[in-house]
Amino acid sequence: MSVRIRSLHIYPVKSCAGIDLSESPIDQAGLAFDRRWMVVSGGQFLTQRQLPAMALVQTALDDTHLHLSAPGMADLAVALDGAALHGEPQVVTVWRDTMPARRDSAQAAAWFSQFLRRPCEFLRIDVAGAQRSASAEWVGGWLQRHPEEAAGYAQRNLFGFADGFPLLIANQSSLDALNGKLAAQGKAAVPMDRFRPNIVVEGELEAYEEDHVASMSVGAVRMALVKPCTRCSIPDVDQATGVQHDEPGLTLAATHRLDLGVVFGQNAIVAAPAGSVLRIGDAVDVEFEF
Repeated sequence: MSVRIRSLHIYPVKSCAGIDLSESPIDQAGLAFDRRWMVVSGGQFLTQRQLPAMALVQTALDDTHLHLSAPGMADLAVALDGAALHGEPQVVTVWRDTMPARRDSAQAAAWFSQFLRRPCEFLRIDVAGAQRSASAEWVGGWLQRHPEEAAGYAQRNLFGFADGFPLLIANQSSLDALNGKLAAQGKAAVPMDRFRPNIVVEGELEAYEEDHVASMSVGAVRMALVKPCTRCSIPDVDQATGVQHDEPGLTLAATHRLDLGVVFGQNAIVAAPAGSVLRIGDAVDVEFEF
C-alpha cells in the first residue's frame, strides 16, 4: 500500500490559527511546539467553540519568538526562552486533564484581552513538571490488543494543551469523500484546516479507512491510532474568516457516525527515537486492526 505524508501542521496557541510545515521534529509529545500555549479567561480555557474569532489569530515561529497577529491589532512577539514567564506554576484543566502551566508574557495577556474583549491570561505548558496521561481507557485498550507493538509507547508523557492526545491524523481521501457529499447538495467544499490535524496522509487509503488502522510508521517513528476523533462545532468555523456555519458538521453527522459519535480523523500516541523528524512526502507504513 502506497501512503505518504501530504502535509504537517502545528497550532502553537490552542484554538488559534495553525502553521503549515514542510518538516517537523516529533517525539512522545507530538510535533514540536504544538499547543504549547493557551488562552484562559475566568479560569476556563478558551476555544473556537465559544469564540470563533480565535481562528483569526495568526501564529508564526522563528528561532527565538512566537509571533502573534490579528485584525486591528499590532503584531506581538513572545520570547521562546521563557524570559517573560512570571508567577508560580499553577494547575490548569483541559477537559478532564490537569497539568501545570506558567503565566507567559503579560503583554500577550493584555493583547488577547483586547482582541477577545474579555480579561485573559496567556499560559504556557510547564515543561519542567507537566506529565499528562492520554486516556488510559483508549491507550490501555490499544496496548492490550497490540502487546507486540507496545515497546516505546508511554501512557504518561509530556504533551501540551491538545484536547487529549499528542497527535491528530487525518486522511485526505476522507475529506474528498465529505466534499463529494457537500457538492452533491450544492454546497461548497471545505479545506482540511477545518479539522485542525497535525498530520494529513494521502495515497492508497480509502475514505474513512483510517477508522480501521492500528498504527502508522514513518521509518523508526511509530504512531498508534488509539481513538477516533469525535467532532464538535469547530469544523463549522471558517478558519479564514472566523465565521461559524452549519457545514460540514451537518453532512458529516449524516454520513459518518460511529458508536461514540460523529468522527473525522484519528487521535494517536507516538513512539519515536530522539532526534526524529517527519517530512512532507515521507512514506507511511500502515497496519490495520484486522
